[in-house]
Amino acid sequence: MSWSVEKLAPALLLSCALTVPVVAQDTPPAEPPESNSELDEAQTTETPHGPVDEAYGAFQRGMYLTALALALPRAKEDDAAAQTLIAEIYANGFGVDRNLERAAGWYEIAAKNGDSHAAFQLGLMYQSGDGVSQDREKAATFIKQAAEAGLLEAKYNLAQLHIEGRYVEPNLSYAAQLLSEASAQGLAEAQYDLGILVMEGAGVEPDPQRGAELIGTAASKGLIAAQIEYATLLTLGKGVPQDFKTAFLWYERAAQQGNPVAQARLARFYAAGEGTQKNIVEAAKWRALARRQGLNDETLDNLLAGADKQMIAEGEEWAKVWPAAPSTTEADN
Repeated sequence: MSWSVEKLAPALLLSCALTVPVVAQDTPPAEPPESNSELDEAQTTETPHGPVDEAYGAFQRGMYLTALALALPRAKEDDAAAQTLIAEIYANGFGVDRNLERAAGWYEIAAKNGDSHAAFQLGLMYQSGDGVSQDREKAATFIKQAAEAGLLEAKYNLAQLHIEGRYVEPNLSYAAQLLSEASAQGLAEAQYDLGILVMEGAGVEPDPQRGAELIGTAASKGLIAAQIEYATLLTLGKGVPQDFKTAFLWYERAAQQGNPVAQARLARFYAAGEGTQKNIVEAAKWRALARRQGLNDETLDNLLAGADKQMIAEGEEWAKVWPAAPSTTEADN
């Protein structure tokens, strides 16, 4: 069966925290705490589970120099979590001048000491090539390290790399396995992409019903691409019973969030009176909104070709003030 990856979410879309690309450096930094009183306050931070890590507690309270001072001694003793925390501080410029080279150096040290978050961040840096010489093979290596350690976002991104198949072995079966693991952990993007693979039988046995269910689950979590795809499945009756009314509602939800594809599809439904009452004004409004973003739909244009010109003009006027509602006078007219 032939298929394409165009429907899938963009590769390396997800980051568990930072995606700032930086350059590695070996020399660990040192910064003083703001004050002794802040050190004392950070050390007494507690949670229902008892005293928390002092450095992380200070970080959470916005006491970044204190967190840095507390983390440094542990970092020098190869504490990977402390090394990652320092990298976060420098990558974001929290309490210090932003220093991407220094941040990357700490991420690399932490990754070598087994911190999956650091490995993933470093992988994204090499992936983007922003601030470092782009090295997709290194990116794949670090992302794989994080995925094998169980990091949810890394599993998703590694699956995308195996689907792309340029810097790791092309392997749809393994990609589907990784997406299945991330999907089971509730990641909407993974549920959507796995649903596409299952629908098409790419790397897995085709199962339209299960594929549609996965896509519907992702749609219910607010993923716009999944909402559009699920609406399309409902329109076609593919993997689910054909249901124009529910399809209309999903297109409407995505259209309200500004997606031009959904706006054009919603306009079609209004123009044809499918899943909703025929409404030329609404059809013209949503077509205008889609066109504003550069999407022209020949099928939609044909549906509206013989429509009342005054209604078309009214809808296009309403599009100019969207998402604001038209005035009562405009609505009555």
